Amino acid sequence: MDDNHIIELNGVNFFYGDFMAISDVTMAFEKNRVTALIGPSGCGKSTLLRLLNRMNDLITGTRIEGEILFDGKDIYAPEVDPVDVRRRIGMVFQKPNPFPKSIFNNITYAPKLAGITGRSDLEYLVEESLKQAVLWDEVKDILDRSAMTLSGGQQQRLCIARALAMKPDVLLMDEPTSALDPISTAKIEELIGELEKNLAIIIVTHNMQQAARVSSKTGFLYLGRLIEYNVTEKIFTNPDMKQTEDYITGRFG
Repeated sequence: MDDNHIIELNGVNFFYGDFMAISDVTMAFEKNRVTALIGPSGCGKSTLLRLLNRMNDLITGTRIEGEILFDGKDIYAPEVDPVDVRRRIGMVFQKPNPFPKSIFNNITYAPKLAGITGRSDLEYLVEESLKQAVLWDEVKDILDRSAMTLSGGQQQRLCIARALAMKPDVLLMDEPTSALDPISTAKIEELIGELEKNLAIIIVTHNMQQAARVSSKTGFLYLGRLIEYNVTEKIFTNPDMKQTEDYITGRFG
């Protein structure tokens, strides 16, 4: 495994029952980079993303072939604990999904389960995570208030802070701004730019302008296959495959 790669997929197929949702995907994701996955609805982007932290395990009747290496180890090996995988590969979903608890308890919920119990340690973690998610100044005086009272954009940044509290190596983002207004979207895109200094980010987006703005590499998926994977600028200005060009120029999808 290349030292610069954090996740590698080799010949990955994935099935929902008899339906093959991902077909023969081989690709690698780099450390401290934002990689975007684009393609029309139903092309397998979110399925592929959820394979990277074993979220699809939660769906019955699914199976995977091939291997997904994270730091050189196959995350689907029998001895690997999926909970540990999800601790190191965090995830932020399309709709903000804060727990119906205080802002403070949203951030500390998983760390407490992982055995961090000292009050000062938890307070430090809350402040650090919220600062990383550029939310601290807005909520530092209302940490005991329910997370449900925050705006949609604030809730999504809280969910990012919650994922960051586990100190992940990779952050998966499944259309993280599609439910948000333009100002909140801009804040999250700015935040992505800051976060990539410290971790790998893989973002699924249907917004091609967003992919062009935030990522350094882009993969184009169509019908479960990886059609093209390259530097973002090349994908958007001079793609190798006609299918990619047709999608980028709006001829289909």
